[in-house]
Amino acid sequence: MTDVLVIIPTYNEIENISNMLNTVMQLPDDFDVLVIDDGSPDGTADAVRKAMEDFPGRIHLECRSGKLGLGTAYIHGFKWALKCDYQFIIEMDADFSHNPADLTRLYHECKDRGADVCVGSRYITGVNVVNWPMGRVLMSYFASAYVRFVTRMPLRDSTAGYVCYRRRVLENIQLDKIEFKGYAFQIEMKFKAWKKNFKIVELPIVFVNRQLGTSKMNSSIFGEAVFGVISLRMKSIFSRL
Repeated sequence: MTDVLVIIPTYNEIENISNMLNTVMQLPDDFDVLVIDDGSPDGTADAVRKAMEDFPGRIHLECRSGKLGLGTAYIHGFKWALKCDYQFIIEMDADFSHNPADLTRLYHECKDRGADVCVGSRYITGVNVVNWPMGRVLMSYFASAYVRFVTRMPLRDSTAGYVCYRRRVLENIQLDKIEFKGYAFQIEMKFKAWKKNFKIVELPIVFVNRQLGTSKMNSSIFGEAVFGVISLRMKSIFSRL
């Protein structure tokens, strides 16, 4: 068995998931994949089951009933990965906004170069986002700047969803106490890792807006990210994370 697991949450990703899984399976490193599907009515889970037949033992599927939130999907996946003894766990999207080729870079930054958390960053070398409306780019960029200002966490892309965690990070974060379910989940995970003095490295990636399927983003997601960081900061001052 490989030591690295890629977790991919899905909801109605039938246009992307088969191609994504085939692409990951062809990479030079042996990545196992866990798809966590939240009851997609479009047949996403069936497409994953077909891929499981093509790549036995390397692709896994966990089905949940209904849309329960991105954060809870990843927590579910983290616990599954720890139970199965994976040493490196990577989050990524199903829609090719994250280039699968970058999996190798994130993985080896942790495995070979000592990072505890490696973040695929859209903003570490400027703004590397393709095909997003300008308003969305500005909202995301300034949300990350705001998070950096409030929390003092020295990351350029705190809301990034392309992240590799070393096992010990997930073991030391109290996963059952993670509060946020939307994209503020990404901030909370990085913040708690940073507060525990884990080594976090940002690598530049190019983020490409999805070509197929429907985006799950909405304004409430950004609202949670913006307002939730105040709570994170205050709790870190008055209590132990």
